[in-house]
Amino acid sequence: MRRRAIGLLAAGLVMVGAVGIAPSSASAVSCGIRWGSLPRSGSAATAGVVVGVRAGEHACFDRLVVDIGRAGTGWSVRYVAAVHTQASGRVVPLRGGAFLEVVVASPTYDPSTGRPTYQPANTRELVGVSGWRTFRQVASGGSFEGRSTFGLGVRARLPFRAFLLGGPGDGARLVIDVAHRW
Repeated sequence: MRRRAIGLLAAGLVMVGAVGIAPSSASAVSCGIRWGSLPRSGSAATAGVVVGVRAGEHACFDRLVVDIGRAGTGWSVRYVAAVHTQASGRVVPLRGGAFLEVVVASPTYDPSTGRPTYQPANTRELVGVSGWRTFRQVASGGSFEGRSTFGLGVRARLPFRAFLLGGPGDGARLVIDVAHRW
């Protein structure tokens, strides 16, 4: 009886120890995201030009940033069945279980000279996102008549937010954050 009591006590201490250790060793992040997945848009009185596209990974979401030179631009971000190219309307092939169409009212060229302001090396892979939790692919849908389209392939239809930030300098940034989970 005494051996059994000592065994149960030891087992209980091991379990308490394991429970006590687990929370401190786990790197759980409470995100509290409540963004939803409905379309977002914004407008601006002036139009800029696209000068770059970049992305980053965060604890609770993956982030896409479209850099705009000469601040201000109209924009829209929404889930679609397929992203289509500007002018021709061809489908932009994207990896992922869901697709976000990002449209900015800014060209990837200087309207007065026609010179490119953003010329990616590979229009099908604007940013390397291989192995990311949420993003699967970032591709260009082209630029035509002062508008540029970008396709964002994501793991699934997940909550997102989109907003325009001023800077750096006289530029702006369209930011799209897509949550890792609901």
